Amino acid sequence: MDIGRYMELCLSHPEHGYYVTRDPFGVAGDFTTAPEISQLFGEMVGAWLADLWIKLGSPTEFLLVECGPGRGTLMADILRSTKNVPGFHEAARIYLMEMSPVLKDIQKQKLEAYDTRWIDDLSQLPPLLPVLLIANEFLDALPIRQLIKANDNFQERGVSLMGNDTFEVTEITAEATILETVPAKILKAADEGVFETSPVLNQYIKSVDILLKKQKGAALFVDYGHARSSLGETLQVVKSHQFADLFDTPGSCDITAHVDFENVANIALADDLAVHGPVTQGAFLRALGIEHRAERLWAVANEAQKESISTGLKRLIDTEQMGSLFKVLALCHDPLIRPEGFDEDL
Repeated sequence: MDIGRYMELCLSHPEHGYYVTRDPFGVAGDFTTAPEISQLFGEMVGAWLADLWIKLGSPTEFLLVECGPGRGTLMADILRSTKNVPGFHEAARIYLMEMSPVLKDIQKQKLEAYDTRWIDDLSQLPPLLPVLLIANEFLDALPIRQLIKANDNFQERGVSLMGNDTFEVTEITAEATILETVPAKILKAADEGVFETSPVLNQYIKSVDILLKKQKGAALFVDYGHARSSLGETLQVVKSHQFADLFDTPGSCDITAHVDFENVANIALADDLAVHGPVTQGAFLRALGIEHRAERLWAVANEAQKESISTGLKRLIDTEQMGSLFKVLALCHDPLIRPEGFDEDL
């Protein structure tokens, strides 16, 4: 099988998949995301969404959608920080796209004060209403495939089950359909190496594009990745906050890859959407006023809280931590709408 199929089975198998069987977040889990690091992240995203809602004309009904909502922390912080925006909560119809029954239960507890609905696919969303969609560290978990370029030819990296019931990386013939996902500049370049591509991600972005074109609105993607398409292997396996082997107890480790934001942008542009970014997470959050918000919280905090606020802020925006590695990109149906936070281009 190809690497993408192996990754898909490890992460989302209906019985044994990593995301299906556990809560992977926090100190006791395998990794920590921005909403779990500091409430500041969710507050800034909430401000961004409220501003976009106003720029859309403050519709009396809209779909507030989160893909891959984790423990529900981001949505809870968004709703808490927007409670004083007149009309926003009354208009919001909250939908979470989640596959994990474990995480759904946690989300239901955290969001019990709100009328929240769950979907498996964007096609299940109600028609007609405008959409504000967010996806934080969602794209990186979509299965990738790895193409090996050498002497202007491509082979695909695959996974084989050996006679002793162990897995091994092998090379398989790269099919024409997967080669069609490789950008022309990669095909023409003299460089050799690994190119990662994701038909699953491409199809998901197209589904978002179709949704925004039909119903109007905007989408915000936050993830770690690169601003330009390039050769390079980024597939990584994490267990208990440490890197692990690809074949280390399949189904018990997180497997992700860096997001190719140029590819995401090009798909959206081809679908006639307005693209903003990518910008670094640090630049985006600073532009939204995260440092000023931190100062306000710090002024009324005790010593332990001050330390937590400062540490969280640094992790989110520092160039040596999440500030540069993580990128932010927004899509909008209307080129005349200017989302906040995208003044700096990479």
